[in-house]
Amino acid sequence: MKRAQGQVSWLLRMLVLLVALGVLFVWFVITHDPERWPALALAQYLPYFAFLLPAAAAFVASWWLGWVWRLVSTASLALVLTVIMGLCIGHPDEGYGHIRFMTYNVKAFLASVRPHGFDELALEIMLHDPDVIVMQDAREMVSVMERTKPELYKTMMGERQVYNFGQYVVASRLPMRDCAPGWIPYRDQKHSFVHCVLQAHGKEVDLVTVHFTTPRDGLNATRKEGLNGLQVWSGNMNDRLVQSGVLAEHLRLMTRPRIVAGDLNAPESSMVVQTLLHTGMRDAFSSAGLGYGYTHGHSLKLGVSFLRIDHILVSNDIGVQQVEVGGSVGSQHRPVIADLLLNRQ
Repeated sequence: MKRAQGQVSWLLRMLVLLVALGVLFVWFVITHDPERWPALALAQYLPYFAFLLPAAAAFVASWWLGWVWRLVSTASLALVLTVIMGLCIGHPDEGYGHIRFMTYNVKAFLASVRPHGFDELALEIMLHDPDVIVMQDAREMVSVMERTKPELYKTMMGERQVYNFGQYVVASRLPMRDCAPGWIPYRDQKHSFVHCVLQAHGKEVDLVTVHFTTPRDGLNATRKEGLNGLQVWSGNMNDRLVQSGVLAEHLRLMTRPRIVAGDLNAPESSMVVQTLLHTGMRDAFSSAGLGYGYTHGHSLKLGVSFLRIDHILVSNDIGVQQVEVGGSVGSQHRPVIADLLLNRQ
């Protein structure tokens, strides 16, 4: 390919250089406690197109330049496709004591007003057939389905023992006891999680499902008001950090193997998730998944999932054999399904 000359060459070099510097800056922000800078923490919630398109444009432009510029643009594009977009290349663990586990923010209120909303949710759950499923935003899942679709509800739940509190539903084929709510308040809001003890394969496991407060208000305020909306975003972000910190203290008091699952409303790079991981846990998708595992975004204007904010976290003594993300039809969130090994080798 013939090299660009003169002013065109200078412009192409500036494009490659500016994109490379921007990519390095974003990489640094998301890998070094992004919540230290509330404005920069917003980068974690941007669609990946915001990073991928400039990097791809710089890569194409570099082919009219020398090999050094091609190398720089290739490195920038690789960094976007891997670290910034959250590529996971996990490795399955070995062990025994298999259970299939699923977390799903079902948005049951929205399902209740769609013509076949509950049918779509039930189909998704039955397709993956988990031994244990935890659901968030599921208040209407029990109250409405038992009344209006009793046969579908019975078929979907099968022989599972069901516990529900507030927005949470826990359903398990495995013996389950001592289910109760716990509290993760922030400001003047009384927010809950649910804790149960599972019994399987000769072990007892602490199970927690949680749904942290949504970033929607903070993101919308920033989108509509620009810098004037940053104060709303900062407060909203800090609410999740407070919830995560309080939940982490609960987790440190638990002595059994632990599973924490739900809609954390934050990507793994966020200190919201990292605070929980620092209690001796790991993200199941990062451990054994392959790909990006995005669970949210397909219901927005772009029509594609671009955020991984629904998580299954396990303590280090639980193995992860396989992880996948489910379909997009039933809810604004895709479910996460993991094959876990209660005895990791």
